Amino acid sequence: MTKRGNGGDPVIARRHQVAWALTALLASAAACQAHDDGPAGSHGRPAPPAARGFSLVATGEIRPYAGVVERARFDAGGAGYDFRPMLAGAEPLVSGADLSLCHLDTVYGANGDYTGYPDLKSPPEIAAALAATGYDGCATASDHSLDDGPAGVQRTLDVLDGAGLRHAGTARTEAEGNSVTLLRAGPAKVAHLAYTDGVGGRPVPQGQPWAVGLLDGARVLADAKAARKAGADVVVVSLHWGTAGQDAPDERQLALARTLTASRTAGRPDVDLILGTGSHVPQAYEKVDGTWVVYGLGDQIAGETPDGQGVRDPRVNQSTAARFTFARPSRPGGRWEVREARFVPQMFDIDAGRVVDLDQALARGAGVAGARDRIRQVVLGRGAAKSGLTTAP
Repeated sequence: MTKRGNGGDPVIARRHQVAWALTALLASAAACQAHDDGPAGSHGRPAPPAARGFSLVATGEIRPYAGVVERARFDAGGAGYDFRPMLAGAEPLVSGADLSLCHLDTVYGANGDYTGYPDLKSPPEIAAALAATGYDGCATASDHSLDDGPAGVQRTLDVLDGAGLRHAGTARTEAEGNSVTLLRAGPAKVAHLAYTDGVGGRPVPQGQPWAVGLLDGARVLADAKAARKAGADVVVVSLHWGTAGQDAPDERQLALARTLTASRTAGRPDVDLILGTGSHVPQAYEKVDGTWVVYGLGDQIAGETPDGQGVRDPRVNQSTAARFTFARPSRPGGRWEVREARFVPQMFDIDAGRVVDLDQALARGAGVAGARDRIRQVVLGRGAAKSGLTTAP
């Protein structure tokens, strides 16, 4: 059980006071960051001209360990939980896109029953923070999807619905499990599909095989084809896969990426973008058979995590935000092509309890060059720069 009622603890207060300088720096960066694609219809602003394409932003896992929950209680002044300040550094990028997707690697607990690893049950206030940051939907399929059984799935999706956030990857009913999550992104309809390579060894609820989307290549392609028939202009697939703590994609990731990107119907790819999570550290981006694959976004928010030797692994608090700009096809029924691919190196500063845009922080004098450069090296490690991937300004 996460400790509660420590919002006024002077030790905690002193610990976080050290981070306020960096927090102020992040706020300044957030206020100054610009977005070249202009207003986004999906966030309540006027819809863009029909001739324009759309921008999509995707970020890594939200994994609120006990220390993260403690920080949210501190930010709420000891009464409730406020996760909005944690995400403030990501807000300009997220809210400036036509469509923004997160990955929720937890279920929501009930009646104050909030626990950290290994069974993640988190405060539902996270949903309100995600919505306030500008996210439109979240992938919910992961190894923690069944940490509180069917009740946890039900509770989590109910809360997301209440916050106005769409979701893909888990389901409360068979009909929901068989449905397609369609989102509006400017002039396009985008299908969001989500799957996980496992559920932490827990059994799928008896008689409810649809409760969580289990990763199988044939199923992904069948669902992608169904999404296209349902009217999707673009099919985005979120995959919780890979080997935890491994910078390089493993053989299963590489093989699945080839299978999914090679599949076509009437000459048109069935999958338009793959967004990976599950390794908990950043992994490479790569254009495979003409389709962008992000093998691992990393963890956008995560607590302090030790490596195999019990030493804190800073890579678990590093991530990227992916930003893809799609262009309208030149002919009816053609593919919406990615005309611009960018990534933003991020980290979660544990002491400050904040998501940090490393490029922005470095430009303002913060000592984060080592983390930024390491992320860049990993992300570009499979030749993505030659395919046009750049760092977002």
